[in-house]
Amino acid sequence: MTTASTLAAKPGLERFFPLAVMLLTPLFFSSNLIFGRYTIFEVAPFTLAFLRWTAAGLLLSPFLWMARAQVRAYVATSTLHWLALGFLGMWICGAGVYYALQFTTATNGTLIYTTSPLMVIILERLFFGRPTSWREMAGILVGFLGVAIIVLKGDLAGLAGSSFNRGDLMFIAAALSWAGYSVLLKGPRTARLPVPALFAVITLAGALLLAPFALWEWLSGGLMPRTWSAWGGIAGIVVFSSLLAFSGFQYGVARLGASTASVFMYLLPPYGVGLAVLVLGEPFEIHHAIGIVTVLTGLLLAARQRR
Repeated sequence: MTTASTLAAKPGLERFFPLAVMLLTPLFFSSNLIFGRYTIFEVAPFTLAFLRWTAAGLLLSPFLWMARAQVRAYVATSTLHWLALGFLGMWICGAGVYYALQFTTATNGTLIYTTSPLMVIILERLFFGRPTSWREMAGILVGFLGVAIIVLKGDLAGLAGSSFNRGDLMFIAAALSWAGYSVLLKGPRTARLPVPALFAVITLAGALLLAPFALWEWLSGGLMPRTWSAWGGIAGIVVFSSLLAFSGFQYGVARLGASTASVFMYLLPPYGVGLAVLVLGEPFEIHHAIGIVTVLTGLLLAARQRR
């Protein structure tokens, strides 16, 4: 028999678990920086993205079978929807990001890419009439300030002198693409699909769209994985940066909404710094600490449940 105290505590527990998942999800996304460092110079960008999402889709294929009735209905009636998700989330935010890093710095890319939560709020407000509270807007701004402190090494004046090249513009497109992906994930068309089955459909859609470009890289003599380190990097990207990261994010969007889930992506720079310090031995400086505290402040401010 359920007690009154258990019923009272249940809403808090139901919200705590999605928040815990979203605290770990950016860590899995950040692992892409570590694995990618050892892989991108051995594998062409579209080939790397194609192998990443093909492997992820095959590993998730049992979930397609278990939810085959819902999957069949979704694939048949919402073709443009799942193709759009594959293009936005796996084509642009996969191979497009790898390609953009050839023209711009990771600092510029990170700073631009983390504007996507603000773009999510704008898109939801424009197309769905979602009200925006002052707390969410303040949290977004404070979180962005923390990101800026980290990537600009505490020199906020350096933002004014930043120049934008082809890679920077591509990262702007990727940030907007991620915002669109986040918004499209939640809705009546995907509500009846289990998260793993939906993710499997999207990964296979991404692999399908990437296949012609990967074939072109192979025919034109692009870099192909030929070493154990290259295949090991791909395996790490598939398991941690793809399966765990995207499944966690989709779960967060389904339980918390696109705006709240996207705010947790502000943890990418702090987690990235932590991985760089622990795994790569890079120094931890005062601007890192200040930036991380600022990011967490913005996160708590924006993610706090509205009354």
